[in-house]
Amino acid sequence: MSAKISPLAGKPATEATPVDVAALLAAYHDLQPDPSVPEQRVVFGTSGHRGSSLVRSFNAWHVQSVVQAICEYRRKEGIDGPLFVGIDTHALSAPAFESTVEVLAANGIATYVSRGGEFTPTPAVSHAILVFNRGRDSGLADGIVITPSHNPPESGGIKYNPPHGGPADTDATSWIAQRANALIEDGLREVKRQPFAQAIKASTTTEYDFLDRYVSDLGDVLDLDIIRARGVRMGVDPLGGAGVHYWRAIAERYTLDLTVVSETVDTTFSFMSLDWDGRVRMDPSSSYAMQRLIGLKDTFQVAFACDTDHDRHGVVAPSTGLLPANHYLAAAAWYLFQNRPGWRPDAAVGKTAVSTGLLDRVAASLGRPLREVPVGFKYFVSGLYDGSLGFGCEESAGASFLSRDGSVWSTDKDGIVAALLAGEMTARLGRDPGEIYRGITAELGDPANARIDAPASHAQKATLSKLSPDRVDSKTLAGDPIVAVVNQAGGQPIGGIKVSSAEAWFAARPSGTEDIYKVYGESFRGADHLAQVLAEAQAMVDKALG
Repeated sequence: MSAKISPLAGKPATEATPVDVAALLAAYHDLQPDPSVPEQRVVFGTSGHRGSSLVRSFNAWHVQSVVQAICEYRRKEGIDGPLFVGIDTHALSAPAFESTVEVLAANGIATYVSRGGEFTPTPAVSHAILVFNRGRDSGLADGIVITPSHNPPESGGIKYNPPHGGPADTDATSWIAQRANALIEDGLREVKRQPFAQAIKASTTTEYDFLDRYVSDLGDVLDLDIIRARGVRMGVDPLGGAGVHYWRAIAERYTLDLTVVSETVDTTFSFMSLDWDGRVRMDPSSSYAMQRLIGLKDTFQVAFACDTDHDRHGVVAPSTGLLPANHYLAAAAWYLFQNRPGWRPDAAVGKTAVSTGLLDRVAASLGRPLREVPVGFKYFVSGLYDGSLGFGCEESAGASFLSRDGSVWSTDKDGIVAALLAGEMTARLGRDPGEIYRGITAELGDPANARIDAPASHAQKATLSKLSPDRVDSKTLAGDPIVAVVNQAGGQPIGGIKVSSAEAWFAARPSGTEDIYKVYGESFRGADHLAQVLAEAQAMVDKALG
């Protein structure tokens, strides 16, 4: 990345000023968004609406309007089963949960909340929806997850999962966001609410044991017996997230040698090490944020961590330390498709357009189809649901895969099963995931990859997001003939452009939050060739935008 690395990167979070939780919570209730300010409106990104109460982008008004809009969307779509609600450990998640239950109860929605107030990982909500809906044609369930994922402690977030269990598609989120903003503009007059003390005890509000359901079913998706039989010594750092109490339950239920490094929950997340920009961020794919577990790499045969809602994973191996996300995803795909005989023989490998090209080579070497999609896990939902996609992943360390018999497990990212898979791989092959990755690259090629950021105006970003392939007139990329220039993947726009040769590729996309565009690049000819690819990529994009 071209972004400047902070001198605090990797240092204990205690060296930075912690978030003022009291101010954060007060702002949630006291501040109201101004719908005339774009940054204060409801906007659904790839994983729901996110923001912070301190800057009026995630306040009670946002949550109440979004949940009311979801209630109306359900009625419009004829969704009349229960709604499962999950919650992570961010400070703003607790009041957002209360707002959510207040609106759901007032709307008469049958609502399942976690037993005993237990935190709930995103994949546990997805799995619960799918289990409930199995064999049903009516009365289907859906869900809401209250989480801003791995974002900093001052962040809040809320996302909607329809009856297929995965992230809502653009049609659904656009309708919900538009209706939520209209409700805000109208002063919430049409939002139904009742006091939380009344709502949590309403006849429509029921406790559900997400933890027991999820943990009980884990043997359906992973070979936990071989991990136990081989005595693989594993470590996990929940990073103070929603799965903090799941890991001990997993270890006890399946008699695994699994050490939970810490079960601390602290809404300031002061136990973290600071990320690349000197901020607290619970990103298990960041070597800066993962310093605690990296320091323990020689203590375990394999170790792993998950982000705050446990939909992302990070794997630490003695041979390599923290594996880059692309490395582990390639190793996971290579392993899974050779050790899941219950999957359909035509089940595909799924990847986003900016994930490593090594996945393409893995799929080809195993005789499996490759399904490339735009950025966003929602594009994997249908394939995971019907079994035509065995494994779906994105370069930001999100993945999910089918149950061992080829049936659907989760249609949202599942950091828990992706992490535990590292233990299964180590047990079966006698090598850690870093060693497995090196074996793959010795056979299929060793890619170098990187991302750079470049300044772009609002107009340039808009142009890039709709750039036509014919605007790229170059015939070669870093000395090799260009074999493809595309602005779509799987029939959907990627919001930018991707240019490929036989040995390298780059993709350029505008940032959704900053005045920059991002260039992802990869080369199978090494770091020097990658540098040439990225330089030519930026020149091509600048010329096209000119």
